[in-house]
Amino acid sequence: MSSSPFTQQLQGVRVLDLSRVLAGPHCTAMLADLGADVIKFEVPGHGDDSRHLGPFKDGESVYFGLINRGKRSVEMDFKSTEDLARLYELVRDADVVVENFRPGVTRRLGIDFDTLKQYNPRLIYASISGFGQHGPLSTNPAYDIVAQAMSGLMSVTGFASTGPTRSGEAIGDLCAGVYAAWAISSALFARERHAPGPQYIDVAMFDVLFSLQMTGLSNLFANGVAPGLVGNRHPVSTPFDTYRAADGQVVIAVASNKLFQRLCECMGKPELASDPRFVDDPQRTQNEPALRAEIEHWTGQLSVDQACDTLLDAGVPSSPVWNLAQAADSEQAQVRQLLVRPAGCEQPLVPQPVFFNGHKPHALTLAPRLGADNEAFGLKKQEISHEL
Repeated sequence: MSSSPFTQQLQGVRVLDLSRVLAGPHCTAMLADLGADVIKFEVPGHGDDSRHLGPFKDGESVYFGLINRGKRSVEMDFKSTEDLARLYELVRDADVVVENFRPGVTRRLGIDFDTLKQYNPRLIYASISGFGQHGPLSTNPAYDIVAQAMSGLMSVTGFASTGPTRSGEAIGDLCAGVYAAWAISSALFARERHAPGPQYIDVAMFDVLFSLQMTGLSNLFANGVAPGLVGNRHPVSTPFDTYRAADGQVVIAVASNKLFQRLCECMGKPELASDPRFVDDPQRTQNEPALRAEIEHWTGQLSVDQACDTLLDAGVPSSPVWNLAQAADSEQAQVRQLLVRPAGCEQPLVPQPVFFNGHKPHALTLAPRLGADNEAFGLKKQEISHEL
């Protein structure tokens, strides 16, 4: 399942993927990239709900394909005594189970940690949910937007004119999947070194998004006041924003007095570095409108490329604002292997982003057809959909 034998960190690890849609499948796709044998369990005749989410290409969900690369698929009805018995047999030889059902559902189905660990005393079991397995909100249904809204993230994202805004991607789901993969890898290491017994991992989107807000939390703890909407600005460092150029927007990120001096020299106004309004970050932040006017008077006469070239030559962090197609088509994306294409396949995959000893491990197969591996695991092809 990996691009090189030297980077198959999880070769020999078997993962039973009971998860659906995004957070859990993203986690297990990362494990598949690292060489784990991931067996995806799906509702008979229907499959993972994300198989039916657009956009579609050649009748297949592109979304599903991106997050289920490198896996095998079996259909299993957890309400069937026969299928459940087969699952218990597979658990005996598994290393990891991943699920993202609403808390309480796995116990009702007989596939919870307490049940499965009886069949495998070395089992690592990861649950991903909106609010975790305990707490007053644990049983609440939670999509990514709910976690973004309640974690405080939306309250600092957006402009005064827009109000609170969710991130353009489902980062609650995605980051929870990353943390789950990190925790599973840690648990596998601990199992080999000093913790041979079963381990239960509880990952909550709410917890993950809250923990990622270092700048906002530092302001909250320092001032005792919840931070508000910041738009594209940095709440502490200035200038650190998008600025109007003649043909678009240019990003300028200045986080020190030294960089600010370089910016002023690029603008042809070195005296601004010693202006009392702009002598340090607190003053620049307090006088941000006046500083923005000075910067945009300069950038407004230049194209984005001209402004970026001038600033980068001086060592000032700067960039254009690319759309996703521009990012994907960039030479940087090609060199960093952000897209890979399995042999004979048109559809690119987006693998885990880390290089190990100069190699980027990734799955070599596309997402499986529903039930493609039923026979290999002693399961029959079923045509009737059974809702969980």
